[in-house]
Amino acid sequence: MKKYLLFLLLCTGEYTFAQQLAPLTVEKIMRDPKWMGIAPTNFRWTADSKTLYFNWNPENKAKEELFKVLATSSKPVKAAEKEDEKLLSLNYTYNPDHSLGLIEKSGDIYLQNFKSNKETRLTSTQERENSPVFLTNGNIVYQLGDNLFEVNLKSAETKQLTNFVKGKKAGKPESKSVSEQDKWLKAQQTELFDIIKKRNAETRSVTRGGRGRFGVTSADTKPLKELYTEDKFLNDVNISPDGHFITYKLTTPAQNNHNTIVPNYITSSGYTEDIPGRTKVGENENASQGFIYDTQKDSVYAIQTSTIPGIKDLPDFLKDYPKELDTLKKKNADRPVNLFGPIWNDNGKTAIVVATSTDNKDRWILKLDASTGKFSLIDRQRDEAWIGGPGISGFYQGSTGWIDNNRFYYQSEVTGYSHLYVANVATGDKKQLTSGKWEVQSVQLSKDRNTFYLKTNKEHPGITNLFKIGVNGGELAQITTMKGLNDITLSPDEKNIAINYSYLDKPGELYLQANKVGAKAEKITQSTSAEFNSYRWRQPDMVSFKNRYGADMYARVYKSDNPHPNHPAVVFVHGAGYLQNVHFGWSTYFREFMFNNLLADNGYTVIDIDYTGSSGYGRDHRTGIYRHMGGKDLTDQADGVKFLVEKYGVSPQHVGLYGGSYGGFITLMAMFNESDVFASGAALRSVTDWAHYNHGYTSNILNEPFNDPIAYKRSSPIYFADKLKGNLLMAHGMVDVNVHFQDIVRITQRFIELGKNNWELAVYPVEDHGFVEPSSWTDEYKRIFKLYENTLKK
Repeated sequence: MKKYLLFLLLCTGEYTFAQQLAPLTVEKIMRDPKWMGIAPTNFRWTADSKTLYFNWNPENKAKEELFKVLATSSKPVKAAEKEDEKLLSLNYTYNPDHSLGLIEKSGDIYLQNFKSNKETRLTSTQERENSPVFLTNGNIVYQLGDNLFEVNLKSAETKQLTNFVKGKKAGKPESKSVSEQDKWLKAQQTELFDIIKKRNAETRSVTRGGRGRFGVTSADTKPLKELYTEDKFLNDVNISPDGHFITYKLTTPAQNNHNTIVPNYITSSGYTEDIPGRTKVGENENASQGFIYDTQKDSVYAIQTSTIPGIKDLPDFLKDYPKELDTLKKKNADRPVNLFGPIWNDNGKTAIVVATSTDNKDRWILKLDASTGKFSLIDRQRDEAWIGGPGISGFYQGSTGWIDNNRFYYQSEVTGYSHLYVANVATGDKKQLTSGKWEVQSVQLSKDRNTFYLKTNKEHPGITNLFKIGVNGGELAQITTMKGLNDITLSPDEKNIAINYSYLDKPGELYLQANKVGAKAEKITQSTSAEFNSYRWRQPDMVSFKNRYGADMYARVYKSDNPHPNHPAVVFVHGAGYLQNVHFGWSTYFREFMFNNLLADNGYTVIDIDYTGSSGYGRDHRTGIYRHMGGKDLTDQADGVKFLVEKYGVSPQHVGLYGGSYGGFITLMAMFNESDVFASGAALRSVTDWAHYNHGYTSNILNEPFNDPIAYKRSSPIYFADKLKGNLLMAHGMVDVNVHFQDIVRITQRFIELGKNNWELAVYPVEDHGFVEPSSWTDEYKRIFKLYENTLKK
């Protein structure tokens, strides 16, 4: 029977006999990924919603090509080589009734009339005009250089609105002493010569009336107020819809920082060349101050962050440093904040600002009184770990916006999971629209502003689908239903959706579906190659277990059909820390997915855990590593091994692990602090000392080295290098601009000084953090496989 089935498959061309019998090898799976087939990407609808364009490469050519499919069809076709994509839906800024749109193209501003389908070019200059918006009076405003300009569409008059001037305002000139002799001579000149009298009169006229744009005196031309930027950078220049207020920021660059350097050894010149790098965590940051220019009063005043509730509150971790805490309490200073916005409502009467504290502990939704620069509170979310979660960030304004002139929506983790809220700015009332032990991962407000489209993992932490809910709340209706990962691109008319759908063993493919509850998704593309399809890729067991703290841990388990007599096991540790890999979709770690299949073919049981700190499971899971990386995230790996021993019969004496970046960090910590559990480990592009990583990521979790050294010392592998017992392989790219090669060099020196023998380091001279060359991937994973074969099977 098996031979008959194989004969049928061979006849249908699904795979060749040689491909079926050939086992997986590292050389095969680490080739250029094109061998697998190239999935479609970059989905974009035309403005009329009739056609979807996307990039695809089904014929495995050197470059991907442009394809399209009609919303009413299921057959994709190749677009013409120079097909005009002007029909594509563009990111217009609209007037209130959406009859007109503004857009920047190649540094010029265009006006689109959707009723007449006519496009008008408003600027044509060598300089860049950008950020066009409509005012409530029908005029438009755009930015040119540092300044804003207003265009009256009826009269075609262009008026400059701001006059930003670099440098400082000059002080009043020092008065010079004038001798009696000089006074007499000046008076004599005026008395004797008519030309002197005339010029003196002209000077007085210009002084009183001002000078026009071309030097012509005009009594009705008022000079623009000079807004001095001093030695700071000007950014975020915005105007209120009614044109009354212009807001901007002046940023003081960080001083006395040290930028890192990454040497590049393999260069075309033959010389070692330096790649400029980032700063390290704890370096000084830029400081910004927000200002408001009242165009009607012709006055400027600062935004008063001192009026933010809780601006002086200090984080709890400082209790571990009583002297420093006492000093800060006495100082009683306002905490620095980042401001995002203002976000104006349609009538231009109300502005919302999202503020986050630079210590990562607070996020405020604030109403700005633009006439005074003061704030009043709409919502405050405080987290003694750090602010984060889907739709919430300390680095941008997050999922926020106006429903109408009074209601503003945002996301918050106040319940422990990121959910959608609506605040009535006029009354102060707040309403939670979604709830439960699941996350709202993205939000899109419908064009008519009556409905929210939400991507959530309501069914299971590892399944995402599209839902909708009314802006007033109510029932959450599910639109897509496929089990896996569903990434959605909604058509402009909101009648159809393009879905990038993937499953455990199936890379992403394009599906089309009507935007209706109960509609069926239709598959449009088939991208995987015959060679890829010839292997029966495992659908790993999707399991969960309790860690030692009683929390649910989700994992993928790759079972071996023919376990080795030693019953060895390998733990794969995903990177990034805050990332989800235990889901029902195709993994971004596709090489590791294939390598885990190879390990299972060779008698290993493999587990991949969404350890503490991973995304998709709510606030407590996300922040469980606060001030101790290598704490719960590490013990979760050991608890996963215990689960394998109990449920899958693996041998506790024959367990290894591997991972890259954060996974490499965990591997090092495991080899040092869980050496009784792990016999061998492969640490790839590993962080070895968090004090040498970047600020944005690290300061969230560990604060800063100078104010929380306890957190850094218990979280950095370099402090535990003396505890290495098992067999360790380290691999690192030499031009890694993310986790610098210096990281692995420093811990290598520690091993040398400690006299450790059971380690080795593989270096990759041309590789950055994410390897590119197939030869590098192949060499790295051959070494990992050899490590396990030599240490876990003997």
